[in-house]
Amino acid sequence: MASEDVVSERRESAVSTIVNLAEEASEGVKAPSHALLSICKSLVAGGVAGGVSRTAVAPLERLKILLQVQNPHSIKYNGTMQGLKYIWRTEGLRGLFKGNGTNCARIVPNSAVKFFSYEQASQYAKLFSFHHIFIYFVHSGILWLYRQQPGKEDAQLTPLLRLGAGACAGIIAMSATYPMDMVRGRLTVQTEKSPRQYRGIYHALSTVFKEEGPRALYRGWLPSVIGVVPYVGLNFAVYESLKDYLLQTNPFGLVEDNELSVTTRLACGAAAGTIGQTVAYPLDVIRRRMQMVGWKGASSVIVGEGRSKAPLEYTGMVDAFRKTVRYEGFGALYKGLVPNSVKVVPSIAIAFVTYEVVKDVLGVEMRISD
Repeated sequence: MASEDVVSERRESAVSTIVNLAEEASEGVKAPSHALLSICKSLVAGGVAGGVSRTAVAPLERLKILLQVQNPHSIKYNGTMQGLKYIWRTEGLRGLFKGNGTNCARIVPNSAVKFFSYEQASQYAKLFSFHHIFIYFVHSGILWLYRQQPGKEDAQLTPLLRLGAGACAGIIAMSATYPMDMVRGRLTVQTEKSPRQYRGIYHALSTVFKEEGPRALYRGWLPSVIGVVPYVGLNFAVYESLKDYLLQTNPFGLVEDNELSVTTRLACGAAAGTIGQTVAYPLDVIRRRMQMVGWKGASSVIVGEGRSKAPLEYTGMVDAFRKTVRYEGFGALYKGLVPNSVKVVPSIAIAFVTYEVVKDVLGVEMRISD
């Protein structure tokens, strides 16, 4: 009898163990599904936030580009308020948002990943994007190739190679979407009275490709590449310096538990972004002007050479700088800077508020990884 009781207890124990394992397995199957749903909701919230914030400041973005490339001998846009009123009066509500669709097509996926990464890595107070993810993969690829050399199986990349990996990744990522940015500039500049009209993104891409050749889709690429260096470098340096200063001095009680609040970090990011954009802004002006070269129907909008209203033909970036300063003065390199700076803070604020609202509506958990 005793032996039968022992066998019975062992059987019950085994059955109980199997049941527990089955329940754990069932929970394990449900968990990834729940996590995947939360991830999708967070990505949707981030994408919506990016689209809404860009749309909210689209009139300022369009005015900035118009100020950058307008003919100096036929001034239509003279300042932020006057420019916005002129667009409203001559083109109506739709005119304020021209080119926004192309811009959102570029920004929405990037914003989705950026906000999701922010949610998952908020303890580091960083915002990641496709650019950062791409850098990671390029860095890993170069490291793998580096370790294939004899005697370097466990080696790490040198600072120089890391810099090269980051630069290569940034250039490739920017180059992949540059044609879309190029046609966005032209879609933004054209008006109802323009001799030639692009009907949309695809029509603009195909028309430029057929009439001006594939190289035309990359006009202004060089100043874009060069402009990334001061913008990213200053952005990071100013942000980290401001953050360290606030953590050390704690003015107005902004530091809590040795951490800065989200609002304070956003303010630091906005200040750093504004400084970085201001320094790199002349390169952005030159990029936009080079993008317009070869567009036959835009002579009424594009800058004119000397006293002539014929469109400029730049032979390169240096030539574009030289002609811009020669015929319009050094201040022309900062045309559109005011609306560009004004849109920084509201764009960031609207993006974060929209993200939180959409996240609450979708029922996204604050920390998916928990």
